[in-house]
Amino acid sequence: MEFLNIIFKSIKLDKTLYSDNKNFDEASIYYAITIILLTSLISIIPGSVFTEHMSAALGIVDHKGPSIRSILILSFFMWLIKTTYLYFFGVVIFSSKSTKCSFKKLLTLVAYSNAPFIFYIFIFDINLIYFTFVPYIWYCISLIIGIKEVLKYENYFKSIILTLAPQILFLIWFLSQFSNVNNVTLS
Repeated sequence: MEFLNIIFKSIKLDKTLYSDNKNFDEASIYYAITIILLTSLISIIPGSVFTEHMSAALGIVDHKGPSIRSILILSFFMWLIKTTYLYFFGVVIFSSKSTKCSFKKLLTLVAYSNAPFIFYIFIFDINLIYFTFVPYIWYCISLIIGIKEVLKYENYFKSIILTLAPQILFLIWFLSQFSNVNNVTLS
C-alpha cells in the first residue's frame, strides 16, 4: 500500500512525498528499484511503436528492437548517471546552507520522480507518439519539486536550473549543429 501511495503522490506532484523522511527509510530503495523496473518495462511500449513505424517507413522488414535485458541495464545506468550528476552539482557544488543529503536519498528521489512514466502505457499507436512529451515534462516537474524539497533550496530557481541544464545544453548543441548544416555551402 505504501508503494502505491508513493506513486500517487509523485503523480499528483505532492511535495510532502519528498519532505517526509519516512518515504526515505530502509524500504525506500526497494520501492525505488521497483519504480525504475516498472517504468523501464512500460517504456518498451512507445519504443516498440516508434521502432515498428520507422522500420515500416524505411522498408526494413526484419528489425528487432533492443532486448529487455539491455533496456533494464540502460535504465539502471541512466538512473545512476542522473543521480550522480544531481549529487555532484546539487550537493557538492551548488548546495545551500541547510543541504544535507545522502546519495541514497537522491537515488530514491530520482526513482520516485520517474512515476509519471507509467503513463507511457497509453502510447500504443504511432499517432499518440507525441504524447511521450507529457510524462517527460511531468517527470521534470516532479524532479524539480523533489530537488527543492530534499536539497532544501529556498526557491525553485536552483532546482529548475539543476534539473533542466542537461536538456538546455543539448538543445543549444543541437541548434548549433543545425545552423552549421545550413551554413555549409556547396562548391
